[in-house]
Amino acid sequence: MSTYEETRNAIAGASRVVVKVGSSSLTTPTGLNTEALEKIARTLAKFRLDGKEVILVSSGAVAAGMGPMKAITRPKDLATQQAAAGIGQGILMSAYFTVLAEYGLVPAQVLLTADELIRRTQYRNAQRAIDRMLALGFMPIVNENDAVATSEIRLGDNDRLSALVAQLSHADALVLLTDVDALYTAHPADPASKRVEFVSHPSEIEELNIGGAGSSVGTGGMRTKVQAATMVTDSGIPTLVTSADNCAAALRGEDIGTYFAVTHKRRQTRMLWLAHLASTNGTIRIDAGAAKAVLKRGTSLLAAGVTQVTGEFESGDPIDILDPQGNVIARGMTNFSSEELPRMYGLTTEALGERYGSDYRKEVVHRNDLVLTESAYEGRL
Repeated sequence: MSTYEETRNAIAGASRVVVKVGSSSLTTPTGLNTEALEKIARTLAKFRLDGKEVILVSSGAVAAGMGPMKAITRPKDLATQQAAAGIGQGILMSAYFTVLAEYGLVPAQVLLTADELIRRTQYRNAQRAIDRMLALGFMPIVNENDAVATSEIRLGDNDRLSALVAQLSHADALVLLTDVDALYTAHPADPASKRVEFVSHPSEIEELNIGGAGSSVGTGGMRTKVQAATMVTDSGIPTLVTSADNCAAALRGEDIGTYFAVTHKRRQTRMLWLAHLASTNGTIRIDAGAAKAVLKRGTSLLAAGVTQVTGEFESGDPIDILDPQGNVIARGMTNFSSEELPRMYGLTTEALGERYGSDYRKEVVHRNDLVLTESAYEGRL
């Protein structure tokens, strides 16, 4: 496990870094905070000219659109949010273009949805596009495509998006910029509160009082930043959370903010989504033999080991996998619906094919569509 110094050095030495800046750092209740945006853009431009590849995940489209719409607070309904995003995205990119042009740099807009990050074909297209932009010398500026994203399959905040983009782009580090300079043991205004310098494992922050949304124009808060940090360090990428004012110091790996150590080797982006973001509609309980095979040998889940199904789900939906005691040991995308599975209990894959046809001669959950939970990993140590 990485130490504090090793994590700081990894971020300072990163060749490709994803930087995420939130709405609270870029906007006011009436529109863009141009001074703050220019400061961040200039900092990133200088690091780009020094040879670092920078991918910016920038919030602010909806908030920027609120100005022309004369809205005081963030719209509540999805349609109005989409309208504000459509208006504000152009305003946001124009502001970045103006500043970066002073350094001979050109931003490249990338609008993504959750669907494009969890489906292999779209994921590969997004990956190739960002790689080519960087190779050509452009600075990708990423945002969730709020103008078309639906409430059913949207990431909801750019903290999570930045974690997935860091994984997709094979980044060496993730820097999350907000309006608070670090994670604290309690509310920063509390005199007894202390800065959390280093998190070596997610269990260390379970007892902290982490709040929700941080501003009237944002969707995140410190909780979503911690979730994003947990996601990306679970995929081998060190992370730093600090304030937007500390942007330059953050990229130099200075003693600021809260550093999060790597906790696991790199995962596929789809597996990150499954482990941390996917909403499950049901569970599959398995017997002791199947649980041992999944946990110890990393095998696929077969119908022979299934003993119970709860909830309603279709083929391809994410589900929780429970051991005989009811503990969630894994998540996976099932090949069968909740209606089909009960008649398959205890049958081998060959028996399924003979009884129901060749379409049933397959795993309930393939090992490539299955990820163990954190508690399951701890149980294997």
